[in-house]
Amino acid sequence: MTHRARHKELGTSLASPADDPGHDVVPRRGDFLAFLGLVLAAGALVLVVVRPEAAEALVRALSSSAAGLVR
Repeated sequence: MTHRARHKELGTSLASPADDPGHDVVPRRGDFLAFLGLVLAAGALVLVVVRPEAAEALVRALSSSAAGLVR
């Protein structure tokens, strides 16, 4: 996961919004999005291993839609 540095001075523009008193910020939103990305990548990998023709169909569908946008 990523590590975000926090500065100790609250009055500077480098301070995190979570450091301001009275300012609510959703905690660990980035961690959730990183986890969601990993789950999607793992699911795609499992799909490619279990059903290799699914990857070919996906590439064919994406290429045909891209060709349709060019016309």
